[in-house]
Amino acid sequence: MSAPETPPVDVVIATHRRPQMVREAIDAVRRQTYAGPVRVLVVHDRCEPDASLASVDGPPDRCVEVLANTRTPGLAGSRNTGIAAGSAPLVAFCDDDDLWHPDKLERQVDVLLRRGWTTSVTGIVVDHQGRSTVRVPTWEDVSVEHLLRHRVMAAHPSTVLVRRDALERIGPVDEDIPGSFGEDYDWILRAAADEGGVEVLSQPLVTVRWGGSQFARDWDTIVAALDYLLAKHPGFHEDPRALARVRGQQAFALAALGERRAALRLVGDTLRSSRRERRAYVAGAVALGLPAGRVLDAANRLGRGI
Repeated sequence: MSAPETPPVDVVIATHRRPQMVREAIDAVRRQTYAGPVRVLVVHDRCEPDASLASVDGPPDRCVEVLANTRTPGLAGSRNTGIAAGSAPLVAFCDDDDLWHPDKLERQVDVLLRRGWTTSVTGIVVDHQGRSTVRVPTWEDVSVEHLLRHRVMAAHPSTVLVRRDALERIGPVDEDIPGSFGEDYDWILRAAADEGGVEVLSQPLVTVRWGGSQFARDWDTIVAALDYLLAKHPGFHEDPRALARVRGQQAFALAALGERRAALRLVGDTLRSSRRERRAYVAGAVALGLPAGRVLDAANRLGRGI
């Protein structure tokens, strides 16, 4: 039996053909200094489950279970498969290419329980091609109002820890979002609006290995997913700057696709919402010939996205 201050934790790791990285992610979770039991649920999406991941030697309170995604193909369905397979009162997520720092769970559980919050995030260290950038969110960063205007990449899904009863109230990861793009953003918006809100542990406790995202240049999916989010969350339409940010992202994606006229029309819509939205100007430059990949790489070097 675990002590009340060290309750069991389920850690959901969704993976898709990253055999070495997922092993490193699992190892980092199993090496946590946290005194309570930790159950690692590795969910394979659209690939054969690797049963050998469950046979790695380790302490009995750090068990690893290997599952296949039985829900909608994609990241959202994989996360929900792992959530449903678990039973611990606390649930955490880790992407298969990210690494928890050894004291991440110990510090985060302590803060969550001591302060009475229902959901918690920490800061991150973004590792992109050997360059490290520390990104630590503030409490104001994870308010609904701020999240609508800013993507807040520092509030990364690999840092999320949530009480299971709150997760049931907030709802599962949305499997209807096209391509699962932004599923974590949609979920953190809902968590921020929940009665418990989101607590921030202002320390970088997860290393995020940036640059391997399946979405980085899937521009069609990005445009469709952002349309879905705009329709789902009315708050975007109540704040011109929030709407401009998302429209600016879509304009950039259309420009990257080579759809110059559509991109420039959306640039105009973006600027009518807010002339302060820098993505509109960058999207306009891409529509006129600036390579989108060069812009994206420059943003990634700074630990940012578009």
